[in-house]
Amino acid sequence: MSRKYAMGGDQALITALRNLTLRSTKATTGTEVSDTPLSFKQMCAKFDVTPRTLRYYEYIELLQPEKEGRTRWYHPREVARMTLILRGRRFGFSLEEIRQWLLIYEEEGTRPQLDAWIDMADRQLSALRRQQSDLAETIADLQVLRDETAQTLT
Repeated sequence: MSRKYAMGGDQALITALRNLTLRSTKATTGTEVSDTPLSFKQMCAKFDVTPRTLRYYEYIELLQPEKEGRTRWYHPREVARMTLILRGRRFGFSLEEIRQWLLIYEEEGTRPQLDAWIDMADRQLSALRRQQSDLAETIADLQVLRDETAQTLT
């Protein structure tokens, strides 16, 4: 069966994801999510990713475009998912974490997915704060060593 517009429950995903991604999509692409399907080349251009990246996301089942022969069509669901994938990568989530999070929607629905998102975000915020603290300490140590070395030269 063609997935072209046989979305049913996917419409809820699109709505939920649109709420999470609308600002990011506008910021990165200057446009909102459209109902017009995108070709493979358009998808690469829209998200500034390589064909290899897009094919890999399909291979690991993050994206599932409609296929007509060798042509791939990316509908709003895939565009929304791609936006979330790129945001997740920007925030430091692994592709497996992103895949698992997207899978929650398919198996359990919107509320569990959003609950999982909050848990993931809390864990990642904690990790990023630790990295920030470690980085600040490293910068301070390097600055001291640099200043001591510069002092010995004068």
